[in-house]
Amino acid sequence: MSDTPQGRVRAPELRGRGWLNTGGTDLTLAGLRGKIIILDFWTFCCINCLHVLDELRPLEEKYGDVLVIIGVHSPKFEHERDPDALAAAVERYGVPHPVLDDPDLLMWQQYAAKAWPTLAVVDPEGYLVASMAGEGHAEGLARLVDELIVRHDAKGTLRRGDSPYVPPAEAETPLRFPGKAVPLPNGNLLVSDSARHSLAEVTLDGDVVRRIGTGVRGRADDAPSFSEPQGLCLLPPHTAEIAGYDVVVADTVNHLLRGVKLSDGTVTTIAGSGRQWRSAPDGHAHDALAVDLSSPWDVAWYDEKVVVAMAGIHQLWWFDPIKRTAGVYAGTTVEALRDGPIPDVWMAQPSGLATSADGSRLWIADSETSALRWIADGELHTAVGQGLFDFGHMDGPAAQALLQHPLGVCALPDGSVLIADTYNGAVRRYSPDTDEVTTVDRGLAEPSDLVLTADGAVLVVESAAHRLTRLAPGTLEAAGVSADGTRHRTERPATPLAPGDATLDIIFTPAPGQKLDETFGPSTRLVVSASPPELLLDGAGTTTDLSRTLRLNPDVPGGVLQVVAQAATCDIDAEHAACHLTRQDWGVPITITPGAPSRLPLILRGLDG
Repeated sequence: MSDTPQGRVRAPELRGRGWLNTGGTDLTLAGLRGKIIILDFWTFCCINCLHVLDELRPLEEKYGDVLVIIGVHSPKFEHERDPDALAAAVERYGVPHPVLDDPDLLMWQQYAAKAWPTLAVVDPEGYLVASMAGEGHAEGLARLVDELIVRHDAKGTLRRGDSPYVPPAEAETPLRFPGKAVPLPNGNLLVSDSARHSLAEVTLDGDVVRRIGTGVRGRADDAPSFSEPQGLCLLPPHTAEIAGYDVVVADTVNHLLRGVKLSDGTVTTIAGSGRQWRSAPDGHAHDALAVDLSSPWDVAWYDEKVVVAMAGIHQLWWFDPIKRTAGVYAGTTVEALRDGPIPDVWMAQPSGLATSADGSRLWIADSETSALRWIADGELHTAVGQGLFDFGHMDGPAAQALLQHPLGVCALPDGSVLIADTYNGAVRRYSPDTDEVTTVDRGLAEPSDLVLTADGAVLVVESAAHRLTRLAPGTLEAAGVSADGTRHRTERPATPLAPGDATLDIIFTPAPGQKLDETFGPSTRLVVSASPPELLLDGAGTTTDLSRTLRLNPDVPGGVLQVVAQAATCDIDAEHAACHLTRQDWGVPITITPGAPSRLPLILRGLDG
């Protein structure tokens, strides 16, 4: 970075539909002059964006007098364009900084973002000094902020003082953004009260009879605490007796599984080191308490084990409560939609699980592909869903039906399955007998789970309304009534590329104080695929080089390039050098355009601008 303006780029001004968490004040770069600014381009459906929110929390606490973090919300799904939905998400995830609403992705384009999340750093003089995509940048950002503090303290251009963040008033409701629920043997329900970082036992009428957890974000067992818990799974009685607990909890933001003993509310950490998974997938069994997990979002008993929807890495994992081991069950970590034998499939943020009444099928709400999928006999199938960027509210034959970011599923005794179609605010039903989708109920506030009670009633976890809602009698019988059809497709700006040979370059710069690490083999890895597959005539597959020639099919008008890149680094000149893994997934929409550029650069890490 230079001390003179020559060759430096002024950060584009902040413009959008409105601001949240500022007390009604519109922020400008001029008004923030003298502060170090980190712009976090995010969308609230994206698990990687939620990871970054938690990575940024320690930076905000440490550098609060000189650093201003601004979330720029650039939405993927149609529902995320709703300002009320954004306000709810900001509260749901406890976003502790100002948020700019960018519904038409204008700021996204001004700052040349190509992936969620993207981070941009602006220095106290208003110049853009760094840009980086993906997660895992907290350490590098801290070093960069330290450098900027020293430089601009010396120049007299650093301004210290309070943050412009103004927290919203907290509403008083018995539940706050509940996530999932499970019936208990006593007839009550156990609910993950996610925004209150606790579990609540409630009656079927919604009355809270007890809480498990302090209600403050944490991960302690002795004074039980959670961090945005989600999925719940009641173990079979014999397994629970041996394991010593009755319910498995997906403690999402802590990257843990917790066990709860219902008789006294005792909480025990049963799986996860507490570190977020940043490695390469393998097929081995691991000591459950030593393995790293990544945002477990739901849990279900299937195939004599607990299956975990590992939303953070687009996989399913398994956990054995008796052997106390865990490992990968399905998926490769590639974020996309591909069926087949479960080791080789692609998923995208699986967030809901349910086992069929006969135990033969595991139903999956695969949220980012807006898909309903199922596993049987070691293979994954897609019942409803077309890909990462196709979504909507359409009933009818399953091949044409559309969902929008579903988070929950509930298997019914007749073999059909109910879907918590979250961003459509609806309950949908898929019938394998007719291979059709119908709308059961609509007008709900972000339903995130469904529960079938012992008396045959269906309860909806209506998350954004902070309550449980009972489907009206006769609703299921009327499930054949079709809803009005609406189709959407994410309109992210596509990158034009010329047909024929194109160079994909992954630009990687190790963070300050780090170098590439070849200790355990090649330090870099690049995986490329395409949707549709025929978009690529050559260049798909896995290599250790971060540059590759792709041959684009001139007969295919466009599609999505799916790129996964990672790089291993270690600290320089450290007595006990720490190892780091930087990884990023991109889904890059492209159009085949004669005369367009034949090079696609993507930044894996760009701390030097």
